[in-house]
Amino acid sequence: MTYLLQALADRAGEFVRLRRDIHRHPELAFEEHRTAALVADKLEGWGYAVERGIGSTGVVGTLVRGQGTRRLGLRADMDALPISEASGAEWASSRAGVMHACGHDGHTAMLLAAARHLAEHGRFDGTLHLIFQPAEEGGGGALRMMEDGLFDRFPCDAVFAMHNMPGVPQGRLVLREGPSMASSDYATVTLTGIGGHGAMPHRAADPVVAAASVVMALQSVVSRNVDPLQAAVVTVGALHAGQANNVIPARATLELSVRALDREVRELLERRIRALVVAQAESFGVTASIDWRAGYSVLVNTPEETAFAREVALELLGPERVTLQGPPLTGSEDFAFMLERVPGSYLLIGNGDGTDGREAPACMVHNPGYDFNDDNVAIGSAYWVLLAERFLVRPRGGPGAIGNSFVQESAGLAPGHRRRNLP
Repeated sequence: MTYLLQALADRAGEFVRLRRDIHRHPELAFEEHRTAALVADKLEGWGYAVERGIGSTGVVGTLVRGQGTRRLGLRADMDALPISEASGAEWASSRAGVMHACGHDGHTAMLLAAARHLAEHGRFDGTLHLIFQPAEEGGGGALRMMEDGLFDRFPCDAVFAMHNMPGVPQGRLVLREGPSMASSDYATVTLTGIGGHGAMPHRAADPVVAAASVVMALQSVVSRNVDPLQAAVVTVGALHAGQANNVIPARATLELSVRALDREVRELLERRIRALVVAQAESFGVTASIDWRAGYSVLVNTPEETAFAREVALELLGPERVTLQGPPLTGSEDFAFMLERVPGSYLLIGNGDGTDGREAPACMVHNPGYDFNDDNVAIGSAYWVLLAERFLVRPRGGPGAIGNSFVQESAGLAPGHRRRNLP
């Protein structure tokens, strides 16, 4: 696949510049008007049929070749984060308090680079849907697009997405079958007691003491209720109560983040947290109310599609640059909702591990110093091109055969022979 990597590398400069332009003009969830217009205009110029405004600011570009019935979806996210940038890059954010701190500018550039190559040189038989999604960062943009008829209007037999990962060597592809990213739920616990003078606690019902006990008791949910072989996180990220050292307040609130890599564990966590909070509050003579807000689902990569994605990665980069079964992550991703509707797989591309002398790419996402590694534009776009061409080959094994044994068909053949049976 050296020829494909070289072809994408030769044109990467155009999309690196585009990536940096998007980086200079970051937009928050459902505000991606400039980015969406840029994406849509590019796709239309390359011959895609484009639908704008899906799920608010989402864009879908469709390219049809031949008479094939197979349908593929590739997704990139577009939104930025409410963070003040401190990367020091020449292309740093021009908007105060907003930056691309998670690499969505790079994800968009990679898919656009692939889109142009596929429009000009792609040899496939079927329908390609390129999904540019808003509001991944907590806004549930995937759900919004689906509620707006995404997969009814643009049916897909499989859908794939890619995210950069600092700490992994630049350009290395990491795949995983099964549960791969955690669910994310949030809760506000309000403890209501009786306020009073700090010198006369017996005349009050102190919610602060109750809150302290709740914080400690919550740690037992993971250590004593969840199977030790399962992953779960219960974090109390904020505790607010009172303003003076000699006043017992009437109310205390706790903000919880709850994560799991298994759907049953997710349900268990909610049950146990609710029961424990109420019991702890009653033991201190205060009352508890819980505002539970369901967030993103567990992201589960389906076996057949992940096996196919692995084969594409191996063909492109070879085994020395591919991790076939990486570890799960306790971060969350709303691509999980798409995978609940359509089979597919979510993979990672290494953003750098700091061993190449470039400090910024090794910086973790959601950090003011983060920046996307532009060396990934060529590799990421080449991966999307190869995956699309391999998925949308002329069917031989029936409509359910992922890739239709493309490895056997293409092994050892020159680029011209590889596609000799395609229209």
